[in-house]
Amino acid sequence: MATEKLFYADCHMQRFSASVISCEERPQGFAVVLDRTAFYPEGGGQACDTGALDQIRVLAVQEEADEVIHICDGALTPGQEVEGIIDYDRRFDLMQQHTGEHILSGVIHRRYGFHNAGFHVGQQVMEVDFDGVIPTEELTQLELEANRAVWQNLPVKATVPPEAELAALPYRTKKALPWPVRIVEISGVDSCACCGVHTANTGEVGLIKILSCVKFRQGVRLELVCGGRAWNYVNQAWEQNREISRLLSAKMPETAVAVKKLSDQLGQERFRFASTQRQLFGYIAEAYGGKGNVVHFEDDLSGAQLRQLAEAIAGQCGGVAAVLSGEKGSFHVCLACPGGDVNDLGKAMAEALNGRGGGKTGFYQGTLQADREEIEDFFNRQFS
Repeated sequence: MATEKLFYADCHMQRFSASVISCEERPQGFAVVLDRTAFYPEGGGQACDTGALDQIRVLAVQEEADEVIHICDGALTPGQEVEGIIDYDRRFDLMQQHTGEHILSGVIHRRYGFHNAGFHVGQQVMEVDFDGVIPTEELTQLELEANRAVWQNLPVKATVPPEAELAALPYRTKKALPWPVRIVEISGVDSCACCGVHTANTGEVGLIKILSCVKFRQGVRLELVCGGRAWNYVNQAWEQNREISRLLSAKMPETAVAVKKLSDQLGQERFRFASTQRQLFGYIAEAYGGKGNVVHFEDDLSGAQLRQLAEAIAGQCGGVAAVLSGEKGSFHVCLACPGGDVNDLGKAMAEALNGRGGGKTGFYQGTLQADREEIEDFFNRQFS
């Protein structure tokens, strides 16, 4: 018995009554078939509805042949009358994303002839793939055109044309489809073969925002958000910009200029700091001139700084320079000896001090899980 699909008759239906036709236990839960349902089964890139049948949670919805299968966390009795309740916030969000995708895909198809090669609605964003390359500089105009279709509040119509008329209709499709074919049309914007659930009009989409465009296979992948997701994204971005504006004492439309100025200043300071640090490392290295093997501890050095100081000391001391930075039993270490071989020393150090690392003939860098006293004792034994 085919399930009557109420979600096609009324996309905003939140509650409905139905009779249980069958219920069988499966590994993922109880598979319940109703005579009618407003629960949309997953398919075509759109996730299924969730909700409840009386007090039983509907965890997933699938379609098998002409039957809609509700995967529930409890059993229902065949012949039982139940009330179905859709998780409507989830449903409306998915309708906004799906309809927004139709609008943007229609705009792109009309302008470039590219086809939507697939889409996926994730928890945070929607990904839409196209089979051609869209110029990045044209994304803003495409987004504006899509949102103009939203603002016109156009009706979203779904029909199943007679088989004789279908061949003459222009519509987007990923592959040839046997009749009957459900066509979703937004006048002047898009016509597409689709089995999904959409808003009743484009105005319900609210807002379409493209977040990114990257090369994907022979075309591109767009990341976008629509409706409530778009509002949340824009609001979060606005709050971030407001805080940046406050921190930089810049007007909100001028924060990018203020950040660029700050970045330039920071680059200049980093250059001056690096120059000063090289001088400081030179003074430290000179203090070890001719002293042979050296163990030196220095606070708060990055990996690159650690290597720079070790090489500077090794160039002056005439032996192996072991430079360490860290605290509380965890240290980064660099061994340097121009013209020498520190690999055996590095391996012995790693084994004795719970470390790991590697390098080449005159250089070794890694980490140690040991206290400073243990490290000093190790090198005293090695260098004595």
